[in-house]
Amino acid sequence: MLKNLFSFFRFFIFWIAFFAITRATFEIYFLHKLDHARIGEILQTFFWGLRLDVSATAYICIIPILVFAINWFIPKVRIKPIWLKVYVWFCLFCISLNTVLNFNIFREWGTKVSFRVFTSFYHAPSEAIASSGSSPVGKCIFIGIALLATGIMLSHLIINYQFKKPDVRPSLKVSLTTLLLFVNFVMMRGGLQAKPVNQNSAYFSEKQILNQSALNTEWNLFNNVFENLRPLYNPYLYDRPDEAAKTVEELYNVKSNSTEQILTISRPNIVIIQMESYTADVIESLGGDKGVAPNFEKFIKNGLFFNNIYASGDRTDKGIVALLSGFPSQATRTIISDTLKHKKLPALSASFKDAGYETAYFYGGKSNYMNFDKFMTSHNIDHTIDEASFDNSHIKTQWGVYDDDLLTRNLQYLARQKQPFFNYVQTSSNHEPFVLPVKHHFNDDADVSNKFRSTAYFTDSCLNAYFDQARKQPWYKNTLFILVADHGHRLPRNTAEAYDPAKYHIPLLFFGDVIKPEYRGKKNSKLGGQTDLAATLLAQLGMPHTQFKWSKDLLNPNSKEFAFFDWDNGFGFMQPGQAVSYDNAGRTMIYNSKPNADKNATEAALACGKAYLQQVFTEYMGY
Repeated sequence: MLKNLFSFFRFFIFWIAFFAITRATFEIYFLHKLDHARIGEILQTFFWGLRLDVSATAYICIIPILVFAINWFIPKVRIKPIWLKVYVWFCLFCISLNTVLNFNIFREWGTKVSFRVFTSFYHAPSEAIASSGSSPVGKCIFIGIALLATGIMLSHLIINYQFKKPDVRPSLKVSLTTLLLFVNFVMMRGGLQAKPVNQNSAYFSEKQILNQSALNTEWNLFNNVFENLRPLYNPYLYDRPDEAAKTVEELYNVKSNSTEQILTISRPNIVIIQMESYTADVIESLGGDKGVAPNFEKFIKNGLFFNNIYASGDRTDKGIVALLSGFPSQATRTIISDTLKHKKLPALSASFKDAGYETAYFYGGKSNYMNFDKFMTSHNIDHTIDEASFDNSHIKTQWGVYDDDLLTRNLQYLARQKQPFFNYVQTSSNHEPFVLPVKHHFNDDADVSNKFRSTAYFTDSCLNAYFDQARKQPWYKNTLFILVADHGHRLPRNTAEAYDPAKYHIPLLFFGDVIKPEYRGKKNSKLGGQTDLAATLLAQLGMPHTQFKWSKDLLNPNSKEFAFFDWDNGFGFMQPGQAVSYDNAGRTMIYNSKPNADKNATEAALACGKAYLQQVFTEYMGY
């Protein structure tokens, strides 16, 4: 009997050991991120991750325990031992696959594999595959096979595949099975405490990479899937609803709605060019690399440059909503994927349509990606020009046509469009896998950072050619161009983590002949975000913008300076001289721009960020 019980113990120990191996693999793969961690701290990840490892193992054990019970209580049922081997191998395959998938996800998003990965793949498989184009596929396949082979060999050493049913009296069968199920249940929930175990149990360090290392990848995925499939609720209830609402209201409360007028005419044409992944690190005027976007520097000299702007989130689907609707990112959710909800949002396109503008949306890829097309049509976009509008000979990448073709098509369209018009142009060439129709400007294209620089340089050159042609058109002198990024990026410097404000720093430029001469070449350093575009633009045109309640006028001297961003289950909040980031899973502050600053100021900034996210999600639920 004891021998049989020990077989259960061996099965359990095997999975604990294999999770330790996958954790070590993760840490070796991201060893460069562990440069500042001591050996003792790295070893602690195995201890602090053990509780979630045990919980994940208990979930894996559910099926074998149930099969054992059926086989034990029904003598006529003969389940051959081979089934257990197949089950173990299947689980090993899934865990090995998840481990290597996690490499690219963590590198790009700074978080473990989540439900969002699978929804992205479901809605747009080709684009999702293209997004992983810069991953070292060969290395990942090798690691995956090595993990699987190691797991299989280790399983034969530890697991007793020849386990036989113990011969005991019926009453003892019931007692032992009940005890086994109870113990497994307790381990699944992480103990007998009131609330089940959560991600916070793996958080032990101020270094986020150590916390992520300790976090069991499979347990985190199971939990994330469950959270996304359960009935919608607000996971960000930090304060009483009335107090959170009051805090956010004060952020947008201004004494006067006066604004600094920078335009020569009241009803210009509007062309917003959303630049894919145009992080501040490629803009020299924002402290970025010199020579990556040289033409953008010329544009800055002829426009009003907002140099202290931050993206709302880390993905295009969040950026579009922030720019067009002035609605902040919702961390674990994306409102654009829910047609019933996003239809209730205001949008610049709808405001301009109501004011008599003709509206159009240009995108080189498939406009049904992440429901972009539905969002545009439900917000009064008259015409959508996407990949389907081009001849097949022009579709040369997974993201459709290159930016030069897209911008040329926009010029052709504007030549026929009635004024005033509103166009939203979405570029895509500066996206993974960073391929180009021309030779890479930065020759070392084996390096992904230089690939990124080259595609950013290509988009910059396309914009320069676009404006050279646009200046020759009669509508140009009446047109305001707005150049803004959809989100930041870890590349090209590969130094900013998901929680680092530097990753979200982006350019915003108002450009064109309609800018008053005295404002051309000037810089506006007011701290703000993508969501502030709506109020800022509409205020310049004297159009109402109260429906954009999450947007502030950057040219109103009375508006308050702050910026908010979030990533998968965490947020950052910035005020002049203070920036903090908070991980909701670990319930801890993981970034403070001024660690030696006044404690009250830090806590106040953190409280503002919590109230902001709480209210954003509350409103998202209400749509």
